[in-house]
Amino acid sequence: MQPLTEMLVLLAAAVLLVTIARRLALPTALPYLAVGLACGPHALGVVSGSATVALLAELGVAFLLFTLGLDVSLPRMIAMRREVFGLGAAQVGATTLAFALLGRLAGLAWPAAVVAGGAIAMSSTAILLHQLTERAELNRTHGRLAFSMLLFQDLAFVPLLALASALGPGTNHHFDLRAALLAAAGGALAIGAVLAAGRWLLRPLFHEIAHSRLRELFTLAALLVVIGAAWVSRLADLSAGLGAFLAGMMLAETEYRHQLESVLRPFRDILLGVFFVSVGMLLDVHRLAGQAGIVLALLALIVLLKAAIAALVTRPFAGSRFKALRTGIVIAIGGEFGVALGSVALADRVLPARFGQPLLLALVLSMVLSPLLLNHNKRIARLLLRERGPPQHTAYERESAATGAIGQRAHVILCGFGRVGQNVARVLEAQGFEYIALDLDPARIGAARQAGDPVIYGDSSDEQILELAGLATATAVVITFADPATALGILRTVRAERPDVPVLVRTQDDSRLLELQAAGATEVVPETFEASLMLVSHVLMLLQVPVSRVVRLIGEIRGDRYSVLRTIVRRTGALPLDESHEFREEVKSVVVPPGAWAVGRMLGDLRARGVQVTVTGVRRHGILGRNPAESTVLRDGDVVVLYGTPEELERAEAVLLAG
Repeated sequence: MQPLTEMLVLLAAAVLLVTIARRLALPTALPYLAVGLACGPHALGVVSGSATVALLAELGVAFLLFTLGLDVSLPRMIAMRREVFGLGAAQVGATTLAFALLGRLAGLAWPAAVVAGGAIAMSSTAILLHQLTERAELNRTHGRLAFSMLLFQDLAFVPLLALASALGPGTNHHFDLRAALLAAAGGALAIGAVLAAGRWLLRPLFHEIAHSRLRELFTLAALLVVIGAAWVSRLADLSAGLGAFLAGMMLAETEYRHQLESVLRPFRDILLGVFFVSVGMLLDVHRLAGQAGIVLALLALIVLLKAAIAALVTRPFAGSRFKALRTGIVIAIGGEFGVALGSVALADRVLPARFGQPLLLALVLSMVLSPLLLNHNKRIARLLLRERGPPQHTAYERESAATGAIGQRAHVILCGFGRVGQNVARVLEAQGFEYIALDLDPARIGAARQAGDPVIYGDSSDEQILELAGLATATAVVITFADPATALGILRTVRAERPDVPVLVRTQDDSRLLELQAAGATEVVPETFEASLMLVSHVLMLLQVPVSRVVRLIGEIRGDRYSVLRTIVRRTGALPLDESHEFREEVKSVVVPPGAWAVGRMLGDLRARGVQVTVTGVRRHGILGRNPAESTVLRDGDVVVLYGTPEELERAEAVLLAG
């Protein structure tokens, strides 16, 4: 079959199955795995497992780890060093040793048994990070600990691959220490090269590209960085994802982090789909049918023993049996690096076929079944420990209950929680008025809830959402969306339910001012007119016009619905003012992890380090304390809410985590 035809078949099958999976609320990895299984060389044979598919799959993992690195940053990595090199080394070492002993009992030589144990110790970075991110569990304790293990597994893959290669044909299956040391040295040099380039080359590069204001050039540069970092890693026989992760971690400290994640997200999602398809292609259903008993027994042994070992070594880091067991369940699946390691060992006859083939099938099968295992990790942990969940509500339930309580009292509803909505909220809060905000941006909602703001995800023009926000008891409604069409839809819904409530509407200009007023807006605030009035008032006062006269004049202009300001002559081809460089301050929440520099130190110590941000709150055990004193001592697990420019926020995070 022609390559173009193969690609068309894969795309058609993926679109169909992903659509069905979304309707059934299933993880997106499952339909891709099903496509690879059904269309692969071991089933219908529509698509062959080509080198191109393998390359695209590897790039998918690299893009995933690059975007993950954008969220980690070097200071956070330094703060996590105990978990990465302590817990990660314990998990890989203990798992490798346990399965090596079992392999030795099964008749394998010690070096081959160590390679087999190392292959089983690896877990799928792509599947785990994809599923944990999709379930919003990556920043939970078990997600953070699993991520630490995955990072160390990427590092451990290098010496294990060197061991497998050193035992290949022509070596009489004896370990070559010199070759292993050279491979490790090459890996260290590659890591150093990526880190050095990230610190001294990438930021100036993106600074120049950003000034060009060419979006396609920025996208090309982002692709160059990811693929270049992956290429450097592959030259040193490291995983491509590790180099990409380090490059992302270096760029996490720059102001281009969010834009990089935005432009690379489509490439990442598509290539990750190819990765899951390639995993499905590895599953040989005919061999699975012939050795079903052996494969299933090996699968159960791998999952159960690997989970138990991971849970045991995690216990000192997790703080409870339940969190440790959840971490063990998450990390129990096989991984692409384990499959690669097993494939090399099998091809070089380091592992005999009678052992290597069932091992590879069991690892791939664990990856295929992993979404189901990961989606129920909490329930499985509770079942195994024979305990029920804590009686207290989750943080989300507590926040929802608090927001619902506000909705029963007199409050203001803010439709839209962008910059304008947040500014209105801060003033209302400072004056002692309660509010509930509505927005459709999941990232903004998550950040606002973490900062303790009463925000609800939902469409402001939906009757049920407005009812949930307490429209019946609201004393005012403020519509902060700049689009007049959006404001009109919300306004009509509000007026249908509450004809008497005051409604204030913000617009960019006066293009639909009369229409908004006719729809029932109590007040319409056009930004351009109000900015003009502010300038006029300042100019008049500089010209020594009495303040009372200025106030009266501004009031008359507003009372006349800005009629005097409507005689504007526009120049040809006038464009809206680009204010992307203005008002750059934003809110950011930083979780203080164990081992961070800030643990045990006061907020005043940040000022001593030259940090120029405002600490608006500290959240501890779900309780938010606003405007904390500089003598407040930070603890492990605190959420510090910061306000400032992106550059100062990055610096503040770096100081909080690494000093």
